[in-house]
Amino acid sequence: MTMLENGGGMTATAAPEGLIKETTTQGFMKDVIEESKRQPVLIDFWAPWCGPCKQLTPILEKVVKGAKGKVKLVKMNIDDHPAIPGQMGIQSIPAVIAFVNGQPADGFLGALPESQVNDFIARITKDKLGGEAQDLLKSAEEALAKGNADEAVELFAAVLQDEPSNVPALAGLARAHVLTGALEQAKETLALIPEPKRNDAAAVAARSALEVAEQAQSVGPVGELEQKVAANPLDHQARFELAVALNAAGKREEAADHLLAIVKRDRKWNDDGARKQLVQLFDAWGPTDPATIEGRKRLSSVLFS
Repeated sequence: MTMLENGGGMTATAAPEGLIKETTTQGFMKDVIEESKRQPVLIDFWAPWCGPCKQLTPILEKVVKGAKGKVKLVKMNIDDHPAIPGQMGIQSIPAVIAFVNGQPADGFLGALPESQVNDFIARITKDKLGGEAQDLLKSAEEALAKGNADEAVELFAAVLQDEPSNVPALAGLARAHVLTGALEQAKETLALIPEPKRNDAAAVAARSALEVAEQAQSVGPVGELEQKVAANPLDHQARFELAVALNAAGKREEAADHLLAIVKRDRKWNDDGARKQLVQLFDAWGPTDPATIEGRKRLSSVLFS
């Protein structure tokens, strides 16, 4: 497993029948999120300087081709396209995340042997091809997105009855507890995620949601903070706390507005704290949330203008 660092480019490996392709930051939604609603999609985060990546890539390609269309492989060069891996909390490569029905479902780090890659893909494709657990997870995520936390808890719990270590179900259950304010229960649920899986995308999202909720407990009421910011627009601490409070109130776009305002005015404030907080909110909201998608666009515009 190799830590992220700078490097150069590498020519993409062609594959028949469109099963394997390279993607970009702009192509991620189409190539991964949308495509995973038709069949599971593996995204392989790699870089040309990464030795273990060179070991894993041919194994991944061989197994994906052998699956005969049940799964697709999308590769992303993290040197050329750092935004998505950064927002997903990828800290080392190779990192492979499986997306199913538009959501991160499982993943692994490091160069696994072919037998383990085969097992991983078999598990993912089985879930997609008709597992009751996958249907329950989809329904639970939909309930959570609508704010129906109690319904989501029941559905995630139903998955966990048969699969106690199911990471998406544990992470989803933790997020449901966060939504109801049961933060201690959320912590206990996250602690049940197996250690090797705690950097999976679903687990990272749940952990971020919990951390943001805990932050909100230490800030003042929205009204008081709005008055402070109105009185002194350069009070970055008050604006930062207002963003945290607004997010806790479900006002994601407004929270992003205030953090972006700090980044525009003083990128270095609090050790780049506003940008870091915004990225943590993206993690908590999830890669497909409209507020995340729009927020990423606006953040990139600010950083690279």
